[in-house]
Amino acid sequence: MSISRNRILVALDFDSVDAAVTMTRRLAGHVGGFKVGLELFNTAGPDVFARLRDAGAERLFYDAKLHDIPNTVAGAVRAAARHGLWMLNVHASGGAAMLRAARAAADEGAAAAGVPPPLLIGVTMLTSIDHNVLERELRVPCELAEQVTHLARLAQAAGLDGVVASPQEVMAIREACGPQFVTVIPGVRPAGTAAHDQARVATPGAAIGGGAHYLVVGRAITGAPDPAAAALAIADEVSAAEAGS
Repeated sequence: MSISRNRILVALDFDSVDAAVTMTRRLAGHVGGFKVGLELFNTAGPDVFARLRDAGAERLFYDAKLHDIPNTVAGAVRAAARHGLWMLNVHASGGAAMLRAARAAADEGAAAAGVPPPLLIGVTMLTSIDHNVLERELRVPCELAEQVTHLARLAQAAGLDGVVASPQEVMAIREACGPQFVTVIPGVRPAGTAAHDQARVATPGAAIGGGAHYLVVGRAITGAPDPAAAALAIADEVSAAEAGS
């Protein structure tokens, strides 16, 4: 698989495991991994991971977005890590103690199952949040990029491998945490497509040009008449951005 395709993670946002399995079969070998979010997980349960592997998924990202007291998050992460996941996330806003507990639990759970530990990623600020929501509803008195960067540093200090952030904060995270700190970027929309419920978006080329490692793409691929062709078009844009960076 080309490096550009390897950067694309497809969001399997389905309420049917059969639909997710069918899409995985169509896209296996064309993208770098598949994201299992809360809708699909709560529809199918943890058995969905085995179903998707059987359909050709080699790398699975469980978008769990865990956020609770340290002991509770540690227990959930420890259990999830036993499934041989490639990537797993928690909310960075849970605080340093929660993040450290998650890191330790991910390593423990994977070791107990005899599988590699997952990349553990901290969610910074959801891409549906804009500055007005941050300031007026959440009462966080700073700019979005400043808050995202602060949470990225917090996650890095706690031993996490990277963060989820919008395309607009990629460069700031890279400057604050270094080029090896993994950035996973949702809110990616090819030019001319709708933003839907996300407030902070960018094209695949712009996200990669800013230093993103992985792009999470959902409806632009899964809703296309030919999902494999849509994935290839995004990979071509990624490749062009890599060549120009």
